[in-house]
Amino acid sequence: QVNLVESGGGLVQPGGSLKLSCTASGFTFSEYAMSWVRQGRGKGLEWVSALHTTNGGPRYSDAVKGRFSISRDNTKNTLYLEMTGVILEDTAIYYCVRGASIWGSAEDFWGQGTQVTVPS
Repeated sequence: QVNLVESGGGLVQPGGSLKLSCTASGFTFSEYAMSWVRQGRGKGLEWVSALHTTNGGPRYSDAVKGRFSISRDNTKNTLYLEMTGVILEDTAIYYCVRGASIWGSAEDFWGQGTQVTVPS
């Protein structure tokens, strides 16, 4: 079955960096666009970034553009999100998602999420 497991979350100071990983299994990872979506406490889901099947054409929300970088290693079935210059508003649970609605593909499987906390 499809399985997405995020890792790498934790406490990061404002202005600091963190790299999230998502290991995929149960499907042909290289054939799917992938996304990162986050949810802050008491907030709705917020799309963060998406990436095509190769590392071309990444997309970012305005909130993270210039600070976050999405990438993938299809040989390792792994998606990454490198976060730099983090701010308080980046505090959220980050979900790895199969698919990318920005390109019309269904976001049909989600990981369990990894918590990122930026203290005030």
